[in-house]
Amino acid sequence: MGKVEVGKKAPDFTLEASNGEKVSLSDFRGKNIVLYFYPKDMTPGCTTQACDFRDRQHHFSDLNTVIIGISTDSLERHQKFIEKYDLPFLLLVDESHQAAEAFEVWKLKKNFGKEYMGIERSTFIIDKEGTLVKEWRKVKVKGHVEEALTYIKEQLSH
Repeated sequence: MGKVEVGKKAPDFTLEASNGEKVSLSDFRGKNIVLYFYPKDMTPGCTTQACDFRDRQHHFSDLNTVIIGISTDSLERHQKFIEKYDLPFLLLVDESHQAAEAFEVWKLKKNFGKEYMGIERSTFIIDKEGTLVKEWRKVKVKGHVEEALTYIKEQLSH
């Protein structure tokens, strides 16, 4: 697997999705994709981010863009998260963190003095041809969804 690099094809993967189907990145050719990796369902930052994406979903749709969230949570947990917050986009199950590793967001994290492996909050924008065109790593939630939307509007909506 090559390095994830802006300007190159995004690594493809197939994962179980919150709709119970197997979903591949390549299924969405012809649309722009906002692929966002986040640490955990139901946690404050992740909830805020998911709800920000939810509240702007129609803006992304208008720009021929799908939103896909990925974490290492189970299918059941994803479904609860979606029901609780009425999320209109797919969440993918990356329990073996294959996609997280392919996109180099599986990192050693420190929290309250403990070290553990986990997902570093990151967002990738992939164009209609499957090329990675923009990445944000170590994402801060506040204002981020707006930033992603602006990028797509200015760079990809031709």
